[in-house]
Amino acid sequence: MPAPKKTARRSLLVTSAVVSSLALTAVSAVSAAPAFAAPSPSPSASPSATPPANMSTVGGARLGQAGTQANLATGVPVLPKDISARSWIVADAETGDVLAAHNAHWRLAPASTLKMLFADTVLPKFPSTTEHKVVPSDLAGVGAGSSMVGIKEDETYTVHDLWLGVFLRSGNDAVHVLSAMNGGVKNTVAQMNEHAEELQALDTHVVSPDGYDAEGQVSSAYDLTLFARSGLQKKDFREYCSTVTAKFPGETKKNKKGKKVRGSFEIQNTNRLLSGDSDIDVYQGIAGVKNGNTTNAGATFTGVAERNGKVLLVTVMKPEKDEHNEVYKETAKLFDWGFKAAGKVEPVGELVAPKGTQPSAQPGANDNGQAGGASASPSVSGKPVAAQVDGGSGGIGIALAITGGVLVLLAGGVFLVNRRWPLPDLVRRRR
Repeated sequence: MPAPKKTARRSLLVTSAVVSSLALTAVSAVSAAPAFAAPSPSPSASPSATPPANMSTVGGARLGQAGTQANLATGVPVLPKDISARSWIVADAETGDVLAAHNAHWRLAPASTLKMLFADTVLPKFPSTTEHKVVPSDLAGVGAGSSMVGIKEDETYTVHDLWLGVFLRSGNDAVHVLSAMNGGVKNTVAQMNEHAEELQALDTHVVSPDGYDAEGQVSSAYDLTLFARSGLQKKDFREYCSTVTAKFPGETKKNKKGKKVRGSFEIQNTNRLLSGDSDIDVYQGIAGVKNGNTTNAGATFTGVAERNGKVLLVTVMKPEKDEHNEVYKETAKLFDWGFKAAGKVEPVGELVAPKGTQPSAQPGANDNGQAGGASASPSVSGKPVAAQVDGGSGGIGIALAITGGVLVLLAGGVFLVNRRWPLPDLVRRRR
């Protein structure tokens, strides 16, 4: 894997949208699309490879159309032709413009990308330093075959530890412990559905807070992108989703002298555009967000990346190609297209703001994303986040630096809706 260079750029956390070329020939260069009827209220994912005729038009009429939507005028780069995902979207994270999309509102199983909504809903409720001793009931109901970070009963963890387990290892055990702290799984699911409605993510129906396959649990590429955009306004969310490796508390055991000691083990982010893999490099400018993979959903991914002052969000759902890391490869291709097309292509829709929001452009707002205005999360591995160097197997590190820039608060109905989203700088430390 080639060594990425160390860079420091101004950025808003961004996710690049994934573009599919299925039905590319049906793309209309500049034509506006007719309005479509609202989708069926049934919260069940389509079992076929054919999108429904009528999908939501939240964000624009064209986003409710099946097939690829893009304005491929003169000077606009051609979309990649080997995208196999059932659904994808590429959007500007700052302006909210949707640059291109493919079946953006198709309701599909979301897998662990749904954890973005879980984090956006629950993260503000507990200061990162809060400690919790795990009891057996906390882990009840974790699905068979779930991804786990390795939480043990009768051990104490900080909220910071638990969120690292959620974002890096997609730990369903960590999700269930946090849900237990939040009044239980049922209460947390209700809050997630309520928050999805506030964000106008109307394709989403939550059944399990961790994204584990459940009957009736659906979301869409459009909604997942809304969750990422909302979550990225929170400082802690940005830190966790951009962390590559961290130390996680292990199990308390007796050493040779009979003394109880508790060690730790290293966990690595399973987002391969962030950590790299044998067949894929770290994507230049990547800064998060979340991946997922289940039997029903296949592979899903939402990512944010920045290049040359542009911050993009890309979501890809269920690539049909059965290749290793295919969801990341298709995402990278869509990111590449988006960065080339940004500023040249006319948008086909927009990412809507939450209900009842009001303009907010006040500098210096607190965006910790924690209860009671608590201080920022403790540094990973005991080092300041901006100076962290990861020691994982890939040796790749991406650190998030919070500078004195303009911050945005998403709380109490305040939401930035004035077309630009100023966010703090990113400092990326690359091998």
